[in-house]
Amino acid sequence: MTPLPHTDIRTTGWISRLPAALRPYALLARLDRPIGTWLLFLPGLWGILLPGGVEAGERLRLALLFGIGSVVMRSAGCVVNDMWDRDIDRMVARTAGRPLASGALRMRQAAWFLALLLAIGLVILLQLNGLSRLLGVGSLLLVGLYPLAKRFTWWPQLVMGFTFGFGAPMGYAAAAGRIDAAWAALYAATILWQLGFDTIYGFQDMEDDARIGVKSTSRLWAAHPRQFVGACYGLAVAALLLTGWLAGCTIGFWVAMVLPAIALAWQVAHLDSTDPRRCLMLFRSNRETGLAVALAILAGLTGR
Repeated sequence: MTPLPHTDIRTTGWISRLPAALRPYALLARLDRPIGTWLLFLPGLWGILLPGGVEAGERLRLALLFGIGSVVMRSAGCVVNDMWDRDIDRMVARTAGRPLASGALRMRQAAWFLALLLAIGLVILLQLNGLSRLLGVGSLLLVGLYPLAKRFTWWPQLVMGFTFGFGAPMGYAAAAGRIDAAWAALYAATILWQLGFDTIYGFQDMEDDARIGVKSTSRLWAAHPRQFVGACYGLAVAALLLTGWLAGCTIGFWVAMVLPAIALAWQVAHLDSTDPRRCLMLFRSNRETGLAVALAILAGLTGR
């Protein structure tokens, strides 16, 4: 029996119960795989929790807005990515079943869907302060450029870090109403964390990427996967500790940061860049790691 090609597309579960006409849109938005929404939302949550002197009700309001916004903007980013990459996706086993690559949706349908998502995102953005609105508009440039990165640079995973990690500075600005050194350190930590886990994710496609000439950080560091991902994660932890110091976090933060540090070290220890399913499992484990960082920041609020 021939094994099915490796893919992370999920057509079963609640997706299969949607009306047939809606299923391709749900798959285009990656609603079958919520891990991407989590990884977009969690840095925003870090930023919301980090500054002191913010009322609990306001933090909760912002967390709800960022949660909804993460679903919408992650979906919009996926649509943009698939519109740019539909021809490449047809040649990669993991992505050949995506709606635009497979022909389940046409470009015009994707464009209308993207317009709807951006309109919802705009409504959410208008609920934030002026600084956050400016940052949100600026982030659209990154969303549009990210799919092009793999065509021109060996560092598309770094560009992804800047793009997906933008929730951290936006969350901080929304809660604190300012940008400062802690804001910058948090963004740097998020970029490094996401560079590490997206490199792990990219290891799934190395053979196909090499065959069709797509560049990636995963291919660039294929000979030293643990060393590179370990360096990314180690620097991310260091940047998070610097963030906590700059933000004046209390002892609870320093104690609780042991947990995400161990989780990241565990990923590096179990990384096998030649095993796509293990890479996907390690990538997904970053939801729990990100939640552990959020708990550490929350613990660091005590006494501030």
